[in-house]
Amino acid sequence: MHVGLCQLPSRDTRSIAPIGHAFGDFLNMNIEDFIYALPKAELHVHIEGTLEPEMMMDMAERNSVPISYKSVSEIEEAKKFTDLQSFLDLYYDGASVLVHEQDFYDLTWAYLKKCYAQNIIHTEIFFDPQTHLARGVPFCSVIDGINRACLDAKDLLGIDTKLIMCFLRHMSEDSAFETLIEALPYKDLIYGVGLDSSEVGNPPEKFKRVFAKADQEGFALVAHAGEEGGPDYIWGALEHLKAERIDHGVRCDEDDELVRSLVESRVPLTVCPLSNVRLRVFDKLEDHNLKTLLRKGVNVSVHSDDPAYFGGYLCENLIACHKALDLDKQDIIHLVENSFKSAFIENDVCELYIEWMDTVIDAYREVH
Repeated sequence: MHVGLCQLPSRDTRSIAPIGHAFGDFLNMNIEDFIYALPKAELHVHIEGTLEPEMMMDMAERNSVPISYKSVSEIEEAKKFTDLQSFLDLYYDGASVLVHEQDFYDLTWAYLKKCYAQNIIHTEIFFDPQTHLARGVPFCSVIDGINRACLDAKDLLGIDTKLIMCFLRHMSEDSAFETLIEALPYKDLIYGVGLDSSEVGNPPEKFKRVFAKADQEGFALVAHAGEEGGPDYIWGALEHLKAERIDHGVRCDEDDELVRSLVESRVPLTVCPLSNVRLRVFDKLEDHNLKTLLRKGVNVSVHSDDPAYFGGYLCENLIACHKALDLDKQDIIHLVENSFKSAFIENDVCELYIEWMDTVIDAYREVH
């Protein structure tokens, strides 16, 4: 079992190269520019959820895969989601165009270039092998394509990555076990396991034995909970799965005891505000509880989830929250610092990232 997140030993000792592009003109920098300039970590992003409509159409054509949409505009129209399942229907249709190793490389490389543009220097990427194995795509095609892009991003862009393999909770425990067995030869490439897809009706305890086996194999443990499902799903992920990090978790505020426990334990919640609004967890962003949870002392941070489907990557999420929730610069700094401290990285690396962030903050303050 891992303990301490930011205090965890990482699986490698790769050096951390600075991204190296300029932070811009501090004299003229508004808070939106400040958000872009800050070095950041992304801890909740599904690589299949970064498939932009143009790439979806291109890959469907090059791989001769029929999809339900004839144009980019039809895909955009389908993004008017009513709930989690309406999103998943589009998500899985889109994922069907991913067939070959090069497809997974192209998808991941496109996301990592966006990370570079947004000063995301560390990202922990979810991927869903069951989505592809069910279509006859070999596990090696998925992991090799994603990993090759991550290695290129390290060498060419200075971005650190870790991969987290998610089990699809609407599928069976047996399927999850089979996927875990397929993943074991790639333990050096996969840092942790997670749990995603349809939450209600698929409680965490359904996967208790799979997570126990993953823990024995040395994987870090995270789980989606408290998005579609209520606080009992968060309790279940903590108690039955021994999750070290909760993805979403925003419905924790329906249980005061749970909120107190999260504050005391410092278990991170990786919150995805634009996703929460698009999937009707909140009617509008102004209703989101991110700021309330932050002020209560819950270890929340902001991430993008499935940015190609929900209207924005990490910076767009932070900017939208700044506007809708009246987050000030100190709130933004707090959220970004939380993301570094909640990442699966060594203490000295965490400190280096935060020092890097402080350099930007100090330069900003010096001219303001």
